[in-house]
Amino acid sequence: MNELSNVKGIGKITEQKLNKLNIFSIEDLINYYPFRYDVLKKTSLNNEKVVVVGSIESNITVNYFKNINRLKFKLLTEDKLINVEIYNRMFLKPNLYPSKEITVIGKYDKNKNLLTASDIKLFTISDKTIILPVYHLVKGINNKSINNYINKALLLNKEIDYIPKKINDKYTFMSKKEALFNIHNPSNEKKLKQAIIRCKYEELFIFMLKINELINRNKKLLGCKKNINIDKINEFISILPFELTIDQKKCLNDILDDLKSDKRMNRLVQGDVGSGKTIVAIISMYAVYLDGYQSTLMAPTEILATQHYENINNLLKKYNVNIKLLTSSTKKKEREIILKELQEGKINILIGTHSLLNDEIKFNNLGLIITDEQHRFGVNQRSNLRNKGNLPDVLYLSATPIPRTYALTIYKDMDLSIINTKPIGRKDVITKVINNKDIKYVLEMINKELKQNHQIYIVSPLIESEDNDEEIDAKKLQKKFSLAFKNYNVGLLHGKMKPKEKDEIMNKFINNEINILVSTTVIEVGVDVKNATTIVIFNAYRFGLSTLHQLRGRVGRNSLDSYCYLITDRESERLKIMEKTTDGFKLSEEDFKLRGSGDLFGTKQSGDMKFKIANITKDYIILLKAKKDSEEILKEIKKYKNLKKILDENINQD
Repeated sequence: MNELSNVKGIGKITEQKLNKLNIFSIEDLINYYPFRYDVLKKTSLNNEKVVVVGSIESNITVNYFKNINRLKFKLLTEDKLINVEIYNRMFLKPNLYPSKEITVIGKYDKNKNLLTASDIKLFTISDKTIILPVYHLVKGINNKSINNYINKALLLNKEIDYIPKKINDKYTFMSKKEALFNIHNPSNEKKLKQAIIRCKYEELFIFMLKINELINRNKKLLGCKKNINIDKINEFISILPFELTIDQKKCLNDILDDLKSDKRMNRLVQGDVGSGKTIVAIISMYAVYLDGYQSTLMAPTEILATQHYENINNLLKKYNVNIKLLTSSTKKKEREIILKELQEGKINILIGTHSLLNDEIKFNNLGLIITDEQHRFGVNQRSNLRNKGNLPDVLYLSATPIPRTYALTIYKDMDLSIINTKPIGRKDVITKVINNKDIKYVLEMINKELKQNHQIYIVSPLIESEDNDEEIDAKKLQKKFSLAFKNYNVGLLHGKMKPKEKDEIMNKFINNEINILVSTTVIEVGVDVKNATTIVIFNAYRFGLSTLHQLRGRVGRNSLDSYCYLITDRESERLKIMEKTTDGFKLSEEDFKLRGSGDLFGTKQSGDMKFKIANITKDYIILLKAKKDSEEILKEIKKYKNLKKILDENINQD
C-alpha cells in the first residue's frame, strides 16, 4: 500500500522522475517538504519587491542572447500599463497570451516603466496573503503537480504519530495528519509555523531517542584491551617531517588511553579545517598494527578515500604495513583478492567508502574503525560498521567545528577530543569581504596567482539562477571566467553531475589539469589540493559563517600565502567577522548566535545531518526539549511499541 503507483496520476514515467528526487514510496512523498515558501501579497509598484496582478495587453515577444532567452509583453495593472520582461522562462510562453490574467513578481524601474520579473504565476491573487510551498524539482514535475501528488498521497497514508500522547498534550501539538496537511497547504503563517515545529520536534525526538539508546547500550560494551608499544610510537612520531601540535598530542593521548583500557573506545575527534586530524588517525592505526590488529578507515567519497590511502601509504611504507584501497572503482578481480587477504589477516589497514559496510567484507582481527567526516554517516551506519569486528574500538573524525555544548548534545553517545591549533608552518588564510562593484581587484589578484602556477576555486551557491539580474550562478561563472582567462582551463563542478563526472573533474583539479574550478558547495571537505591558494565565493551573504569557513579551508593547506574573497553587496557586517578570525569554533559560536532559529521563509540551509525538515543548528531549542523528553520516554519504552520497533530496527545490537 506504500507504493507510489497507488497514488492516482502517478504512472511509471512520473514514478521514475520522483525517484530522481529520492522519493520511492508514499511515505517519502508526504515527507518531501518544501524548501521554502513564497509569501504573496499585492503591493504597489513603489515597493522594492513588486507583486502585481494584471492582464496581458500585447503579444509575447521573444529575444535570444547566446544561451539566454527573454520574454517581453505589456501588462495592464489596476491603474497603469507597464512593460514586463522575464529571462529563461520559455516554458511559460504557451500559457501567456492577450487578456490572460496573471500575477507578476519582480523589480520595477519607474524611469523605464519596466518590471523585470523573477517569477510569473499563471493565476491572480486577491488582497489576502497567499503562502505557496516551493519544492526542489526535476524536469517534468512542477510545484503544482508535486503538491497535487502529495495531497492525494495524504488521503491514502496512515501516518504513524511517533510522539507519545503525554508529550503531544504537554506541547499542545496539532495531530501529525493536520501538521502534514498544513506544511503542504498552508492557509496562514501561524498554522504553518505550528505544523513545522511539530514535525521538526518529531524528527529530533526520534534522533535523540536513538542517541540515548546508543548511550545505554555502549555502557554495557566491553572492549578488547590493546598492548601499546609507546617506544615504537614515539620513534615513529620523532621521524615525521613535521612536529605535532599540543592539541594533536593531547588528542593522541586520549586515544591511546582508550586503546589500553578494557572499555570500548567510542570517541569523536573534532578538529578545525586543516588542523591535522589525519595524522592522529594514522598514528592510532599504527599503534593497533603493532599489537597485531587490523584497522579500517571509511571516508564519505572515493576522492577522500584515495587521498587517505596515498597519505597513509607514504607515511607507513617503511614499516611493512600492508595497506589496501577498496572502492566502487576497484576492479572485480582485485576486489576478490582484497576480500580474501583481508579475511586471512594479510591486510593490516583497509581504506574505503561506505562500501565497507557490505556484508561480504569480513576482517580477520579488526581492532580499530575510523570514519572520516562522521556526521555524514547516520546512527544506523555507525552501528553497522562497529559490528564488523570482535569488539573493535571506534574513532570518528569531523572537520565541522560546532560549539562544545551543542556537540555534547548531538554526539553525547561519544567521548570528545578537540584539535584547534593549526599545524606548525601553516599560515592563516587572508580573508577580504569585497563588494560586487570591486570585482576587478579580485580578477587582478587571481591573475597574479595563476601566473605563479597556483590554482583557484570559484564558488557559487547556485547551479543555475532563476533571477537573471540578481544572481550569478556556477554555469554563468564558468562562462565568464573562461572568457576572462582564455589561456587557462576552467572546470565546472556541481551536485547534479553523476558521481563519476564529479570525480573526474576533481581529479583533474588535483592533478593541476584544471587551473580554475568553478563549483557549488560540493567541493569536498578534506580534499587536499596544496597548490590551490585562492577561493572566491560569490553571493557570500547566502551562506552561514560555518559554511564559509569550511569553504575557506579548501585553501591555505601549505606554507604559501592564501586568500579568500567573499563577494557580496549585502550583509557585509556579518561577513566581516570572517576577516577577523580563522578560528572555526569562534565562528560557529557567532553563527549559532546570529542564525538562531532561522527565518521561516528564508532559503533552507542544511544541517550537519540529513534531516528532512529539522536543522540542528537553527532548531537547537527544539533539540534540547526533544533530548530531555526522549530520556524520560526511554525509561518506559516498553509502553510505546512503535518507538521500540524503531530502536530495534535501526540500532543493531552487538
